[in-house]
Amino acid sequence: MKDIIISPSILSADFANLEKEICLIKEAGAKWVHVDVMDGHFVPNITIGIPVVKSLRKVTDLILDTHLMIDNPEKYIESFAKAGSDILTFHFEACKDISHAKNIISFIKSFDKKAGISIKPTTKADEIFPILDKVDLVLVMTVEPGFGGQEFMHDCAMKIPIIKNNAPDNLIIQVDGGINNLTSKVCTSLGANSLVAGSYIFSNNDYKKAIQTLS
Repeated sequence: MKDIIISPSILSADFANLEKEICLIKEAGAKWVHVDVMDGHFVPNITIGIPVVKSLRKVTDLILDTHLMIDNPEKYIESFAKAGSDILTFHFEACKDISHAKNIISFIKSFDKKAGISIKPTTKADEIFPILDKVDLVLVMTVEPGFGGQEFMHDCAMKIPIIKNNAPDNLIIQVDGGINNLTSKVCTSLGANSLVAGSYIFSNNDYKKAIQTLS
């Protein structure tokens, strides 16, 4: 099995000590950090924005894996790119149609950033087939986006092999939602090669052990 990319979600980190938390997950072996951006419209919660990404960029060389759970993502891509995001993943459901999604992908890549597309639990895998060769990453949500700590939806994980069988070999298939030492194995056995985990890592006293049990 290829190395699995673990992207700890700072949504579950201690925000009063965010720089320290980032250093700790790096020491624990993480190469990416997942930044959940929510606007209170696309999802019923509000989290962090551009200033936090900019601050993180100053204190870490980890890959900033930015997940835009927002309406009108094209309005904010330039700002997030310039703030230091390395990967910008937006939601297919925030697009009017495939053409709109393709335009956003091109816009992300114009800043020399990697582009990702995410799908909610109710979106079928085949809806994004026309853009699988355009993106660097597909993020399969195995919970409803908006809040941490939800239970893993096993039926959503079945989208992983469907995407894998219709995508370029170098596509990163990432899974987010309810990831722990058991559900991670379900995802990787189906073909996922990147996992987002928040509460499972940050609620563990040993970040390194937690990350190792995922991969």
